[in-house]
Amino acid sequence: MKNELFKLAESAKEKIEKLPKKTVVRVVSHYDADGITSAAIICKSLYRKGYKFHVTLMKNPFKKGLERLKRENGKMAIFCDMGSGQIDRIAKLDYENIIICDHHQPMKEVEKDSRIIEINAHLCGINGSFEASGSTITFAVARNLDEKNLDLLPLAITGAIGDKQHLGGFKGYNKELFELGLKTNFIEEKREWFSSRNKINEDLYYSIEPYYRGLSGRKDEIGKYLKKLGISDCIFDKLDDKKRIVLKSSLILQLIKNECDPKVIDNILAPKYFSQSLGYNLDDFAELLDACGKSGEKGIGLLIALGNKNLIEKAEGIRKKFKQRILDGLIKLEKSENIFELDALQYFFADDPSLGGIIGGIAINYFLRNDKPILSLTEMDDELHISARGNHLLVEKGLDLGLAMKEGARIVGGIGGGHNIAAGATIPKKEKNLFLQKVDEIVKEQLI
Repeated sequence: MKNELFKLAESAKEKIEKLPKKTVVRVVSHYDADGITSAAIICKSLYRKGYKFHVTLMKNPFKKGLERLKRENGKMAIFCDMGSGQIDRIAKLDYENIIICDHHQPMKEVEKDSRIIEINAHLCGINGSFEASGSTITFAVARNLDEKNLDLLPLAITGAIGDKQHLGGFKGYNKELFELGLKTNFIEEKREWFSSRNKINEDLYYSIEPYYRGLSGRKDEIGKYLKKLGISDCIFDKLDDKKRIVLKSSLILQLIKNECDPKVIDNILAPKYFSQSLGYNLDDFAELLDACGKSGEKGIGLLIALGNKNLIEKAEGIRKKFKQRILDGLIKLEKSENIFELDALQYFFADDPSLGGIIGGIAINYFLRNDKPILSLTEMDDELHISARGNHLLVEKGLDLGLAMKEGARIVGGIGGGHNIAAGATIPKKEKNLFLQKVDEIVKEQLI
């Protein structure tokens, strides 16, 4: 079925190449690592073809964002890492041609519009939750435009990593691209656990994935821990072999004691992948872009993905502040008694909707019960923003959070959707109880 992907990518290429040179193409993408890399891939590809672009990274593709676009018109709009779930609204836009590159669950009953090419992983027989990200679908279009765009492959793989599609090893279409990256030397394998730039104390302090319960975010405890192991505060590479083994073994034992998912531990021990052109290992780069996007510095994230090295230091500062906010939330959740449970769900209230899903996703992997998906709820004016996270074990049992969020939100007059393992919704605040009841019923049915 990947032939369908390449056929659609070819159709997209033909539409793009019919545009007059110097056309300004409207690019809209999501604001996380997958969305930022997707935008960078298509923008670089357009620029190399002689087209200009006007790009917007959206935190929320619904309502307000699309309302702004309704006031615009032009030759072409390209949506990356979003669009399939909003195709009915996108069809109302005043653009002559529209291309959607997405991996989220598509709408089932949509009236065909000849202006729109929808390139969605699921519609091409590819699992959009595990086998293709927004960036790897966008890369198919870029590569069709010009084989020279193969050098954008590290960005595509970074986006997939940002969406956690590397856990347990790359699969399907992502795996093909990843192996191509290794073969062409755009990506190289490195055995790297700790940073080559920071001292061990700092790496442990800011460690959120893996999250070491009782250590991450706690300077005093880290100092005591390393002293007990007889390890000084230095860059990890400067430790002798014996002390490296002692530290690694001790940290893994700590994760096992906290009943961390074995697949998560396997990923920690797995090789990391490095890109010379980006100057980072791809896990690290994905985290950097995600921090920029979710800290309100989307432009800096995009410029770095486009190759601006002058902003790296500023982005690193943003990342530290962002991770501190996550650590604060995780430590608060560790100590909290305000984790509420329903028959098939657990949920908590978060101050920031952009962090709630991240905190919930880490918590379910490292210290909360992992046999129920977790929802974070954030009240904003008259709306309730929900982020839902599951894990691979629950997905194997039948969990589909994308379907649960979509159906639960529809019942109460909201909007929802996403993947089986991670999804979200925005609903009227007054409908909170009914929404939770309905989603709980749906998830319970899925997990029977």
